[in-house]
Amino acid sequence: MAITHDIAARLVQTLLSSRMVRVSDDLRFAGQDLPAPVTVQIPTSVGSTRCDIYRPDPALAGEAPPVFVNFHGSGYVVRHPEQDDHICRHLAAEAGCVVLNIDYWTAPQHRFPTAPVQAYEACEWAAKQGAAEHGWDGGRLAVGGHSAGGALATGVCRTAREHGTFTPLLQIIDYAPLDLAADPATKHARTRRPLISPLLSRIFTSTYLPDATRRRDPLASPGLATDLADLPPALVITAEYDLLRDEGDAYAEALAAAGVPVVHRMVEGVDHFFTHNGPPETVRPVFDLMAEQLRAAFTAPA
Repeated sequence: MAITHDIAARLVQTLLSSRMVRVSDDLRFAGQDLPAPVTVQIPTSVGSTRCDIYRPDPALAGEAPPVFVNFHGSGYVVRHPEQDDHICRHLAAEAGCVVLNIDYWTAPQHRFPTAPVQAYEACEWAAKQGAAEHGWDGGRLAVGGHSAGGALATGVCRTAREHGTFTPLLQIIDYAPLDLAADPATKHARTRRPLISPLLSRIFTSTYLPDATRRRDPLASPGLATDLADLPPALVITAEYDLLRDEGDAYAEALAAAGVPVVHRMVEGVDHFFTHNGPPETVRPVFDLMAEQLRAAFTAPA
């Protein structure tokens, strides 16, 4: 079965390779006049990963701006960080921060836990070596992502809490898959044809983590973790029609119950990936909320 899912995942990679990087001009808001990102390679223990660096207007950001590390959506299978260019530009311009867009490795070529390891070590690099080399403030670092990227952001925060080498000021969790252990057929979508169907979800999960006995690992299924205290403040965004909505809503509630400051926004009338599909009148307030929460985190007293 895993081999069959691997073949299906490679087909998905091929079918979505051009579709996922095309974002309508209607969804490109602030930051479109910023210069093209600079690409660097970040060394990690599982292999070097590419990173695109977006810089804000220096007149607004100052000499050592804060930094936000972004992880794109992928189902842990599709590898197109450039699909988040419009988000990175908006946040750089509106939050006045450097944005690092991470090209983490995906399955079936690289399975769990490669992506969580790369995600954490890329953030550790950003907080230390990257800050020293590129002039941003590594002490003012936030992390976030969309879909699978949102789950990776939660893993960064867990690992940072355990290792204590840096502390993210905010985690942005945007319509993330937070429970890989549950059968996707048991998840509830509030539309007849959700973008992430149970079949597609099963393909993604089986390709990324074929060993079902490991799917309860908090780095794979953060929604099943019970030790949530002392994690960074969170902005949790879910979409009304998304198959993954319930686990995102539940995670926001669990974080709050553990004493973590949480802003939870359930966006009505949209499905998974709406930040890339629109409509613009719904997407713009969400991007502005992300920027607002980043500004607040970066300027809050230590």
